Amino acid sequence: MLLPAGSAPSPKEAELIRGDQWHLPFLHVPEAHLVSQGSGVVVAVPDTGVDAHPDLRENLLEGTDVIPGGEGHGRQDRDSHGTSMAGLIASHGRNNQGALGIAPKAKVLPIFDTPPGGNGEPDALAVGIEFAIESGADVISISAVAGASVRLQQALRAAQDANIVIVAAAGNEPADTGVRYPATEEGVIAVGGVDRNGQHAAVSVTGPEIDVVAPAVDIYSTSYGGKYSKGTGTSSATAIVAGAAALIRSKYPYLPAQEVAHRLTATAIDKGPPGRDDEYGYGVIDLVAALTADVPPLGFESVSAPASAGPTTTADARPGEGSAGATARGLATLGVIVAAGVGWALVVRRRRRGDDPPPRISR
Repeated sequence: MLLPAGSAPSPKEAELIRGDQWHLPFLHVPEAHLVSQGSGVVVAVPDTGVDAHPDLRENLLEGTDVIPGGEGHGRQDRDSHGTSMAGLIASHGRNNQGALGIAPKAKVLPIFDTPPGGNGEPDALAVGIEFAIESGADVISISAVAGASVRLQQALRAAQDANIVIVAAAGNEPADTGVRYPATEEGVIAVGGVDRNGQHAAVSVTGPEIDVVAPAVDIYSTSYGGKYSKGTGTSSATAIVAGAAALIRSKYPYLPAQEVAHRLTATAIDKGPPGRDDEYGYGVIDLVAALTADVPPLGFESVSAPASAGPTTTADARPGEGSAGATARGLATLGVIVAAGVGWALVVRRRRRGDDPPPRISR
């Protein structure tokens, strides 16, 4: 189904945005794209809606409007937040310019469940998750915090039962103290943030529930109206990790959701004290390692496998994407994102391993 065209950014803007996406070289995204680009994976984005940005619209599916005010089946955004998150996940760019997502061949399922301004209801998020389950989503990216309503808890558990990878933002300082729901829900990947130097981002909350971290400061992406954005917050880090999950699910389509999470944590680059800690979790995500490393499955001892054996988790690679080719408080979006009217839209290795057993992403 063709989507309405947005207002195209100027060639100069499209050229500059790619260079400003510092998280791409930081995470070695070009190398990861030689292995997987997210083909065949659907990522649900419950948020403020997603505009059909020129850098993104080829990957934008028809979604749903959970709350009143939506006019485009999830494909209208008056806030910029949802479009920014979707762009970080699956922007395809144009002619090697424009914004590029972590998984540029994945599809985005847009869900409008949060009004402009970022305040909504946990049950609206629950309805969005239920829609994602019904629509066959492979990953759900929640760049928001919410109260743990009964319906939301049930929806999250139903999504896990449906073998969906769920990624959620830990929360932002100073508004949040400690990791917030739904990132604290068992089985959900809780995401914190790092800065340009790979150090703990001041905006990111800390806590024992943090699983992994990703870039969260000055993150450039798409915005509504064909513009671009710059955001800071664990929202952005969450969308990036959701893109990473999409890459893994595309490379290993038969890998269970829990093993996808395990790949992310087991291959993360350790930071801070050796092993898991409350700032970095198990470390900064490593896309290339998550896609190529020999990772023993959960419940097994770590045993060195022959180099020719490939990943030891139970999974098959997708053809064409192998190593050679390829009661509750309100909901609040997490990140400072500002859109400008003309021109730019500005919205405000060393691997070290501890002795921890392979993480299970359960609490």
